[in-house]
Amino acid sequence: MRSQVEAQDPVHKSPYISTDPVSTSSLLPSLRSQWCSSPLRNMLGLRGSVRLLTEINQSLLQNATFRCQRVQGLRVGNTEIPNDKKLEVALQYIHGIGRKRAHQILCELSLVNKPTKDLTGIELNSLREEVSKYLTGPDLARRVKADVQRLVDIECYRGYRHVEGLPCRGQRTSTNARTRKGKWVLFQE
Repeated sequence: MRSQVEAQDPVHKSPYISTDPVSTSSLLPSLRSQWCSSPLRNMLGLRGSVRLLTEINQSLLQNATFRCQRVQGLRVGNTEIPNDKKLEVALQYIHGIGRKRAHQILCELSLVNKPTKDLTGIELNSLREEVSKYLTGPDLARRVKADVQRLVDIECYRGYRHVEGLPCRGQRTSTNARTRKGKWVLFQE
């Protein structure tokens, strides 16, 4: 029964991932030699050293070569960034990262501003870790919503303007402010 499930598993039969023993041994010679010489391998079969297997898995995922498969976009910070754009521009697709922050992230990681599709696995992981340090995406939207709700709850001037749908920062409202007030409608009796 177990061999039938493993035979049907698409991960083991995938033609896109290079899993031949030559490439895995060239990628991870030390981990492979530790696994092959481990007494747990003989005693427990494939259920041997879990830590070593996870290290091998992570290293293979970082350095795996994909053949005949085109990735449409990379996921960084809960957002899919485009492949065809340069990294500094592609990072701006993440809510909460602008031009200045994208440039700052690239400088901190010492990355060249190259197309996103040319990133290696290690660069992609370091980029994800760096972006996760900042407040982005739905977390940022939740924070802004909580800040506005706090202004409404304490009934300050800015909170009142938010409730009424009027500008909060002192702009004139007699002739402009159409974005906040909505489309002008002629009064009909």
